[in-house]
Amino acid sequence: MLRLNSSVAVLALTLACLQAGSASGQDAAIEPREAPPAFSVELPPEAPTEVKTEVAHPAEVTVKPQDTVSAPAPAAEVVASEPSPRPSAAEAVADVPVQVPMPPEVVVDLSPPAAPVSADSAAPAVDPVATALRDVVPAFAAREPVARGAAGQAQRRVRESVASFYEQRDFAPVWLQGSGWNVAALSVIARLERAADDALDLAATPVPAFPGGHSTRLSPAELAAADLALSEAVVGYARQASGGRIDPRSISSLITMRPEIADPARVLADVSSASEPGAVLAAQNPSHRGYAALRDKLAEVRRERGPAVPVSRIPAGPVLKVGMKDERVRLIRARFGLDAAAAATESQDLVYDTRVAEAVAGFQKQNGIPASGTLTARTIAALSGGQPNRLEDEIVANMEIWRWMPRDMGADRIEVNIPDYMVRVFRGDRVVHEARVIVGKPNTPTPVFSDAMRFLIVNPYWNVPPSILKKEMLPKLAADPMALQRMGYEVIRRNGQISVRQPPGERNALGWIKFMFPNDHAVYLHDTPSRGLFNTKRRAYSHGCVRVDQPFALAETVLGEGWTEDRVKRLKGGGERTVKMPKPLPIHLGYFPAFVDDAGKLQLREDIYGHSRKVKAALGLAG
Repeated sequence: MLRLNSSVAVLALTLACLQAGSASGQDAAIEPREAPPAFSVELPPEAPTEVKTEVAHPAEVTVKPQDTVSAPAPAAEVVASEPSPRPSAAEAVADVPVQVPMPPEVVVDLSPPAAPVSADSAAPAVDPVATALRDVVPAFAAREPVARGAAGQAQRRVRESVASFYEQRDFAPVWLQGSGWNVAALSVIARLERAADDALDLAATPVPAFPGGHSTRLSPAELAAADLALSEAVVGYARQASGGRIDPRSISSLITMRPEIADPARVLADVSSASEPGAVLAAQNPSHRGYAALRDKLAEVRRERGPAVPVSRIPAGPVLKVGMKDERVRLIRARFGLDAAAAATESQDLVYDTRVAEAVAGFQKQNGIPASGTLTARTIAALSGGQPNRLEDEIVANMEIWRWMPRDMGADRIEVNIPDYMVRVFRGDRVVHEARVIVGKPNTPTPVFSDAMRFLIVNPYWNVPPSILKKEMLPKLAADPMALQRMGYEVIRRNGQISVRQPPGERNALGWIKFMFPNDHAVYLHDTPSRGLFNTKRRAYSHGCVRVDQPFALAETVLGEGWTEDRVKRLKGGGERTVKMPKPLPIHLGYFPAFVDDAGKLQLREDIYGHSRKVKAALGLAG
């Protein structure tokens, strides 16, 4: 059996038609011709089969190009038969079909062959910016850190993380589209340009600028550097916003907050893929109400301050109080626009009277100085322009302290503000209980940390801490071995060691109740027999623990349903009684000398441990 190629069949048929249809210059008549002899096709040697094909007298046949030619299944073999009488020309045209065996569903492609495609032209185009980033990113990661020590090591880790992010995306640019910024870049740039709203400083990681957000004049290497610089700015913003600017332990070893600093690669992935990249970046700042209130107050102070104006310098001199006379009073009156003519005599114009004191007190409050109305050296410096941004700096420092707090402080929680000498219990954003507290003295400060209150103890023993035992009790014991027993303490000697504890009772240093949240500092909240100290304004008297006013009301609040003050009080007397909390309650011992109260007013408290001052110094601010 022979399956002829469709092109060969068509050519054979065409030749036959041309021979049959040609006339000597006339189209009207078809002269009969003798049938062409049978022909055979020789196959390759490995298939030596002869096939004979009989072709009838051809008629006029029109061959039309078509996409698919379907033919009946090929016969097993076509054998030439005996010759028949020659038909007339008309019969040949009308009655004799053309039989051409063809394979089924043969596709005849009449289009010209396509040009050959090389392997190189089929490969995807190479992004020249990605190629440049492949060279730039390793050099960025290897750059020597500016900072030294732990800060330098942290800076190196950040760069290595950014480099790893680019490597994982095969060095494809993050923020570019063509030769300009993409939509995500424009969104984050808008947020970066407002970094000062959150008191962040991006001077070390400036945002690269394209005129109009687009530049066709930059080379691939310059575009790669711009993409990398924007990534560095985004990471810098996120790490500052999440608390990475200052290590709290550098302020005090008793500040054991551990801020959750943003991971560079995670930030770049989350921000660049977000539907609102700028909002995702801004969310790296604290979401607490206390932080947001300070941020709003910072904007208000900056609006009110306006551009700086030159002021007359007030000479140094003695502290001035109401009733005192001094030549500088005239300068102070002029500074506040007080009418000097109101004074009856020139001599009275030098008097530091109540009107001058009130004006000074208002200025002191606005600038973070205790509003005493007394003209102190600190007030003189501020009046002379030496400390024009003191209030702003205090707000910024406290915003920074908020970055150390846990991002999830708990809907139900306890907050102690050490400089405010207050404890508050929150249900959501609603205060359900508040009371005065006594905190540690400046030389025995209350630590700053977060934990969870788990139980309380009624009728507690007071186990004297080793520091107090060593500094205060052992000298007494050395002078009089029975001195501590006479004071009601129990002295326990074991294995050459001495421990001292005070049994439960009215005179117990912890009072009737203590609130326990086991921690590394061994501090807690407790009652006290020295209740008169709660009436003082400056309540820093303890050895580090927090003494609470109204302890049984606090117990009722934290224990919840089924507990009242009276029920807790009925546990008084006898030995220790432990009451477990229904569930652990987050407690935060914070340090905020500046905060905004529920009425929207900025409140300033004494920086009793100097933490705020050290934060300002670390941030490069005044004071």
